[in-house]
Amino acid sequence: MELAAVLAIALYFTAAAALARPLLNQGAIARRAALASGTVAVLLHFAVLFGIHRGAVDLHFYAALSLVSAVTAALTLMVNVTRPVAALGIILFPLAGLFLAIDEFLAPPTAPFPLDWQIGLHVIIALLAYSLLAIAAVLALLLATQEKALRTRTLNAWADALPPLTQTESLMFKLIGAGFALLTLTLLSGILFVHNLHAQHQAHTAILSLVAWIIFGVLLFGRWRWGWRGHRAVNLILAGMAILLLAFFGSKFVLEQILHRHGM
Repeated sequence: MELAAVLAIALYFTAAAALARPLLNQGAIARRAALASGTVAVLLHFAVLFGIHRGAVDLHFYAALSLVSAVTAALTLMVNVTRPVAALGIILFPLAGLFLAIDEFLAPPTAPFPLDWQIGLHVIIALLAYSLLAIAAVLALLLATQEKALRTRTLNAWADALPPLTQTESLMFKLIGAGFALLTLTLLSGILFVHNLHAQHQAHTAILSLVAWIIFGVLLFGRWRWGWRGHRAVNLILAGMAILLLAFFGSKFVLEQILHRHGM
């Protein structure tokens, strides 16, 4: 698994570098090479995850970081097939490589939690929700950069790497809509399948996830009712994503790395 992990990490960074080439005016053909490298990297990443965690889904802190980054990288590839946004891969592929390296080479070995099919379904939906909203949050940062560049008339390589402003914004809200729907299903499946939040140390996660759900819901309603966009939308997206990250990874970090206790 170590060789596969090293290859996946190298391919992630290769994909990011290939996506960056058009920013340096070195040819758009690099995008196809980037998608190919990224695809192989993602496949190897999942193979390594299931290999080192014995074919099961491990939700300990470092393993969960690696798993979420793999799902996010996979969704980034899908986004780039339909709506090329090179800057997403430049940011997210190296992060996936970094989290894979930490899980494989630095993190202590862990045993996966036993999951029945209901909890497994809940976890899969949550992973997709977090990943879609994470991509939307990165797009929000890039959108803010693009708007500032247009406003100050100081266009740069990052602004040029993004689609037109309206297309970037449209893609961002589509991702938020899909992520919000999946987050709703995550909360509902949690109510149905996670029977003892306190025993599984999930109370803080559930409360913070609900707060994030409210923020994203307000944003989508504001977008529909009043056409919210710009700084207001970006700030709400980043606030919602920060709370969502705190809900899962913040709680896990405190439980596992500080209190040395383990929940789901």
